[in-house]
Amino acid sequence: MSRTIGILGGTGPEGSGLAYRWARAGEEILIGSRDAQRAEEAAKSLRERIGASAKIAGADNSAVVAQCDVVVLTVPFAGQAALLKQLKSHWKPGTIVIDTTVPLAAAVGGAATQMLGVWQGSAAEQARALLPSSVALAAAFQNLSAELLAADQPVECDVLICSDDEKAKQAASELAVKIPGARAVNGGKLENARIVESLTALLIGLNIRYKVHGTGIRFTGLPAA
Repeated sequence: MSRTIGILGGTGPEGSGLAYRWARAGEEILIGSRDAQRAEEAAKSLRERIGASAKIAGADNSAVVAQCDVVVLTVPFAGQAALLKQLKSHWKPGTIVIDTTVPLAAAVGGAATQMLGVWQGSAAEQARALLPSSVALAAAFQNLSAELLAADQPVECDVLICSDDEKAKQAASELAVKIPGARAVNGGKLENARIVESLTALLIGLNIRYKVHGTGIRFTGLPAA
């Protein structure tokens, strides 16, 4: 089935890293930004890196939402609510949104190893409250290192996927296994995203403590995929 994966915030480290991995796997990618020219420049840079086979273009955020059936949200937490409010009237019914947002305290000048309290419980649940009911939502990819995504080696990390919608969970799982070394793990209901998001702060702390980059998570004892 032909599809285009939209990435809102695709000019940032996490978004561009996911775009790179998925484009290399043959997916068609549309990078979104507030500035369409900036989005196209990011797309051009990735095309040059991957080669002529890469199917990557850029557009402003509203155009991405209007054109794509699967949209990945990779903006910082500080901008998540404002962006979703701005785009509320642009979503197509049936769109699947995959939210990667983590409410780190760094968003308000605090430490990246600490979490902000979110009234709804998690960034993903805040996104659910701000999205139209006709849009499905999954939370995933919060624990993947942007630095590793931008590189070429396998990521060696499980991707926990939390959602109350099975189609959204399936779409996120399909994209997870397109990344070499990644494994999709069913994380249960969307409310469990509050646990998954907090793991990111823990991983950042481990990176600092052990002076490494790209610490990931693996779960043992699960059946083979």
